[in-house]
Amino acid sequence: MNKLRILAASLALMALAACTTVRNLDAANDVHALLLSIRDNDQAAFDRHVDRPALKRELQTKVIDKAVRRDSTGLAAFFAPALADIAGEALLQPYVFRLVAEHYGYRPNMAIPGPLAIASVLKPLPDGRVCATRKKNGPCELTFAKLDGAWRLTGFEGDPSLLKLKP
Repeated sequence: MNKLRILAASLALMALAACTTVRNLDAANDVHALLLSIRDNDQAAFDRHVDRPALKRELQTKVIDKAVRRDSTGLAAFFAPALADIAGEALLQPYVFRLVAEHYGYRPNMAIPGPLAIASVLKPLPDGRVCATRKKNGPCELTFAKLDGAWRLTGFEGDPSLLKLKP
């Protein structure tokens, strides 16, 4: 009976592993560490798992685009780049991404799922990156690339209203 249970468990693990790729499993360890840094508000760990220049550029572009779209005076095009630089740096904090993590269902009082569970929700991209979606086959919301031996958050395509500066 025990051998049958071990065989069934092994087959279940193999089936689950077949649903993920080696790239996803590799990335999932670093995504797990990023989630822990967000939950624990650990700036040093957060910085190890974020490509600050890439993510800052993307957030700056979002700030500038939003300002220009809302502006009827034409002043946004002048002031937006300086404001975007300040905002881009301010938004790269673990507590800012806590609301994003909660959007994915990760609450501060919950255990963070292990890398195998995280790997099952990552989607490999043709250029070698992976992305996280909220639901199966949904659009990419967070993008990760392998840089200097670690998977780092490089893009945020989710709802910008989730990024709030108040802890």
